Amino acid sequence: MFYRGRRLRENKTSRALMREHHLRLDQLIYPIFVVSGENIKEEISSLEGVYRYSVDRLPEIVEEMQSNGLNSCILFGIPEHKDVLASDAYDDQGIIQQAVRQIKRIAPDMFVIGDVCMCEYTDHGHCGILNEAGQVLNDETLAYLAKISVSYAKNGMDMVAPSAMMDGQILAIRNALDEHGFKHIPIMGYSAKYASNYYGPFREAANSAPSFGNRAGYQMDVANSKEAMREIAADIEEGADIIMVKPALAFLDVVKEAQLTYDMPICAYNVSGEYAMLKSAVKLGLMKEDVIEESLLAIKRAGADMIITYFALELAKKWKGEPHV
Repeated sequence: MFYRGRRLRENKTSRALMREHHLRLDQLIYPIFVVSGENIKEEISSLEGVYRYSVDRLPEIVEEMQSNGLNSCILFGIPEHKDVLASDAYDDQGIIQQAVRQIKRIAPDMFVIGDVCMCEYTDHGHCGILNEAGQVLNDETLAYLAKISVSYAKNGMDMVAPSAMMDGQILAIRNALDEHGFKHIPIMGYSAKYASNYYGPFREAANSAPSFGNRAGYQMDVANSKEAMREIAADIEEGADIIMVKPALAFLDVVKEAQLTYDMPICAYNVSGEYAMLKSAVKLGLMKEDVIEESLLAIKRAGADMIITYFALELAKKWKGEPHV
């Protein structure tokens, strides 16, 4: 007798009963770009439907999110002032510190994650402190990442997410948070962050492209997967509460290997280039809109527990605030 798999695919109800993976709003995290200035809501040209907001316009996006059942976000700042030490990143009056205070005033239950890096705040666009030869100094940078994290926590951030890919960054941040009375603040490590070409639209959105060279010296080689397991193991050992793989769609094998190897919550970042490609394909009529949900389901199927995605608000509106199962 041969296997008759079609018996369980005969109708919509039986297919739903057998569905192994689901998309839920409470597992989606929406990126928000915050820019210096007033009365600003400007669409990002490379990310259709995604906007930069000034702090005073944040209530609009936060209320839109909550009214559609979306309650988690991650913040990225575009400061007015940049310098070699990324001083706006750890200033209590910095753009992200102002943003989280504003969000918590209007939506105390919104779960706010702060991306911890320096590239958006340095005048050279690299993710750390440079020496005279233009090389990023790993250990010197750790102290600044710790300062950023403590400042975020002081101003109401629910979670910090270091993305600089400096060796030892999780431990440095954990120690600093604990020493300043923030033992309750979790850390989501950008544990396996690749030096990917899929970040292009984000760098335009956040004005964070390096002014010289590239980030291959500290972000991972796209050819490597075993190395990712070593990076993840190091973050876990240093105290990460959640591990992340970035990008997502081109690195589903890494997500799956992490899920099989480590008993840890896993986040995958469905990055700007992945978003832009799918939006373009749908707009040009090359694919149906359902490809968006199919792609996110692939990320869940690979093993991600949560997904950072620019599609989050669009899907929240489509699903009318209900979990999509």
